[in-house]
Amino acid sequence: MLVIRRDLVDAMVAHARRDHPDEACGVISGPEGSDRPERLIEMINAERSPTFYRFDSAEQLKVWREMDAADEEPVVIYHSHTSTEAYPSRTDVSYASEPNAHYVLVSTRDPETHELRSYRILDGQVTEEPVEVVESYMFAHTGADEVPDRD
Repeated sequence: MLVIRRDLVDAMVAHARRDHPDEACGVISGPEGSDRPERLIEMINAERSPTFYRFDSAEQLKVWREMDAADEEPVVIYHSHTSTEAYPSRTDVSYASEPNAHYVLVSTRDPETHELRSYRILDGQVTEEPVEVVESYMFAHTGADEVPDRD
């Protein structure tokens, strides 16, 4: 499951709308091992295409080095689809190289609404996962009962 703050979702959607009709792309980093998206980094679609995205290799190297220096990792890798549903294409699957990342797609094909879906992509296998949008990670669902014992 991807648990993500609403402000980050809003920022991804705004980026996708701003770059439409070209696909937008970026990454949301978080503390290593946390699986918690914290810092959104809009990236350049080197293809400048409505049907394809590719990170600029120099920019990607710079961003990944910055994450490494800050003990962060890519928690979410996102891009938009401008005329199709939010489902990874064969090309998207072939480019998925971060085994622990959530791959988020935002469809902007409808000018009034958006579709946002998240996937795990590992060894060419695509698995959709639920997305929980929260206002703050402080109150996010953790999957465990966190009620302290009172003696």
